[in-house]
Amino acid sequence: MGTIAEARRILERLVAFPTVSRDSNLALVDWVEDYLAGFGVTAYRVLNAEGTKANLWASIGPDVEGGVILSGHTDVVPVDGQSWSSDPWTVTERGGRLYGRGTCDMKGFDALALAAVPLALAAGVKRPLQIALSIDEEVGCAGCIPMVDEMAARAPKAAAVIVGEPSRMKVVTGHKGGIGYDTRLKGFPVHSSMMHEGVNAVMEAAKLIVWANARNAENRAKAPGPLAAVFDPPWTTVHVGQIEGGTAHNITAEHCRMGLDFRVVPGEDGEAWAAAYEAAVAEVEAAMKAVRPEAGIALIRRFDVPPLVPEAGGEAERLARALTGDNATHVVSYGTEAGHFQKAGYSTVVCGPGDIAQAHQADEFIEIAEFKAGWRFMQDLVSGLSR
Repeated sequence: MGTIAEARRILERLVAFPTVSRDSNLALVDWVEDYLAGFGVTAYRVLNAEGTKANLWASIGPDVEGGVILSGHTDVVPVDGQSWSSDPWTVTERGGRLYGRGTCDMKGFDALALAAVPLALAAGVKRPLQIALSIDEEVGCAGCIPMVDEMAARAPKAAAVIVGEPSRMKVVTGHKGGIGYDTRLKGFPVHSSMMHEGVNAVMEAAKLIVWANARNAENRAKAPGPLAAVFDPPWTTVHVGQIEGGTAHNITAEHCRMGLDFRVVPGEDGEAWAAAYEAAVAEVEAAMKAVRPEAGIALIRRFDVPPLVPEAGGEAERLARALTGDNATHVVSYGTEAGHFQKAGYSTVVCGPGDIAQAHQADEFIEIAEFKAGWRFMQDLVSGLSR
């Protein structure tokens, strides 16, 4: 039967796989498949296009509807350039905390979900416990989409999805959507004393940043709608976090590259925001080409994360509140895979152990008390599925 000690051992094994998003996760998937097979559970892989990574899902219990999906991602962010006090790929206990890359975000939840499998089998669940482990959450949340589609088509329909992102076991019922662009500008280099004959890609990019700042100012000044009002901030944000380009201070920049992201509040149309940005890009590009036809802008859409919209009377919210005792309202401004499950027709919430403040940090950790709270959640969930 599953125990919290077994969950701890699974966590140690999962963290030992350095599944940074840029690399393969297949060694971890092999291990999880073998672990599940040891209990007679069949797991199903959903590979990425290159065959270098795999989502994994499984259904434990009878082939009936009404179960619960426990959703977690297998990828983690890099440790490059971070100063760690211990090996990031080894779980280290210090001061009531478990340190290691992914302990909080979100292999802690993954380990608890996997440890619940023998618990569910021993309890003889009457509705299935389903496990969904995804890829590429940290680089846009798109890796899970084919797995979500396959589960919707092949698995007995779950009544609720619990996405176990770190929320300190609070029930998060809504989050913003996300749209991200890689914007690449090609100018025409000339000596800066003759800048009127060239196209400065950096200065043209600045026009798009001015556009972003203007949208932020407008959005901040508007009265928020009812769905947006509970968010902090209660408006759609447009953000540029990185920009690079240019050769020298006295040459008009031939190249510039920047990332621009939207965090869209529920109730607003993300595609409308995308269209507005693309229109602004087209206007800037036209002015660039009027000077030098060789100039231009290439847009690459990096991610598209649907929002998680609070559900009136949703089963996932009802279940998670019953299991945690949390009846407060919680929404977050970051995105998760919950929006993809909800878009596919599942009732969905975010609820998991750990604090999002620790995610992606050097010396990432999960408090042992949070890990234990997550295990109690699993025990109570299995008990409910057994009735």
